[in-house]
Order: sequence, then C-alpha cells, then structure tokens
Amino acid sequence: MDSKRITHVLFDVDGLLLGEISFLTGRFAQAMILLDTEALYTEVTQEIVAPYGKTFDWDVKVKMMGRPPIQSSQILVDELELPITAEEYLQIAAERFAAAFPRANLMPGVEKVVRYFETNAIPMALATGSSAINYEQKISRHREFFKIFTHVVAGDDPEVKAGKPAPDVYLQAAQRFSPPSPNPGNVLVFEDAPNGIEAARAAGMWTVMVPDQRMDPQLCKNAHSVIKSLEDFNPTEWNLPPYK
Repeated sequence: MDSKRITHVLFDVDGLLLGEISFLTGRFAQAMILLDTEALYTEVTQEIVAPYGKTFDWDVKVKMMGRPPIQSSQILVDELELPITAEEYLQIAAERFAAAFPRANLMPGVEKVVRYFETNAIPMALATGSSAINYEQKISRHREFFKIFTHVVAGDDPEVKAGKPAPDVYLQAAQRFSPPSPNPGNVLVFEDAPNGIEAARAAGMWTVMVPDQRMDPQLCKNAHSVIKSLEDFNPTEWNLPPYK
C-alpha cells in the first residue's frame, strides 16, 4: 500500500460521526455530555436488560461494536444469558431505538474533516454495521449534510455476506464508488471500533481510529493511526494537502 496516494475515504457512523447533546437520568446521570450513538445503544439496551437483573457493561459492548444487528444481539443474549432470543431482543428494541436515534447530532470535528475532503474533491462514502432503517433514523436531522457522501453500505445490505470484522462492508463500499473503483490501498478508513479496524485492515485499507476514551489501548494497536477526536486529524500525515 502507498500512503502517498489516498484517493477515497470511508467512514463508519456510530460513535464516529453522530452523537447527541443530552441530559441523562438514573444510572446514566451526568451533567450535560456529548452522547454518541453508541451511548444511545447503551442507554436503550440497559433499559431492556434491567428487568432481567442484568447489567450491560463495557466488556460486552466492545464485543458487539461494529457488528450487524443480529450478530451483536446474539452476543448480548449469550453474554448476559437473557431468557429471550436475539430476534426477540431486536423486536423489543426497535421501537425504543426509533425514538432515540433521531436525537443524534454531529460529533466534534466531523464537519471540519468531511468539508476538508469535499473541498479537496476526495470522494467519501459510509460503511456501517447498522441496518438501513436505523441509519435513516440516525441521520433524519442531518439529511442535507449526509448528501455529501456518495453512498452508504449498511450492515443488512444483501451484498454484505459477513459483518465486521469481516471486510465485506468496506470492500462493497469501495467498489460502489464511480468507476473506476479505487484500489483498497488508496482508501483511508475512519473507525471507532476494533471490529471496524480489523475489517478495514482485512480489506487492505489504511485506518484512522477514534476510540471511546474507555477503550483498552491494546484494542487500538491494529489501527495505523489513533486520535482522540476527529478534531485532531492531520491530513499532512497522510501526504494530503493541509487545511486551509
């Protein structure tokens, strides 16, 4: 791969591009915080598992991050030994997620980075483990902004045979750029989850990781670059033009 020739960019969505400013109550109570869409998953999931006397903790969450809904739900059911199936969990969660997801706002640095690539005519697309319907719910307040991306490949896309950490979603996203599609070695991927980094690396792409602050640093070691926020992205490190 040649880092001097980044021609296309792919972004994950949850925990990377979208978030929410919100007040939380109960066991999630804090002052006003930036709540990413991964945190929305945590809030809703804990509400669902609490009646079974279970706690949705960080260790389980990390195993689920970036995977398609049915796979992540199966992990949840197995890890917490819930007396329901993964399909039943998804049915219970669907209405609650539909109410929560439209609260999402852009995370810090998102507009700066995305506008930078737009200004420099570098095509961008999205590759998410979310279902197509959940993706639409999450971007409902930001549809004009998300038109900047040429396309999105969701986790339930029929061409995505296996979810992250398999490379399918990133390979499909790269192939759907206007012909000619880029060489994977010329694609830069932004991710927040270890499964996503593994997927992008398996696809032969370059990776920038923006992990949750609670993430074990050992789970970030496979990324080519790790930054605290998209605000910290430096294009010159990738032999791209500097910010203007």
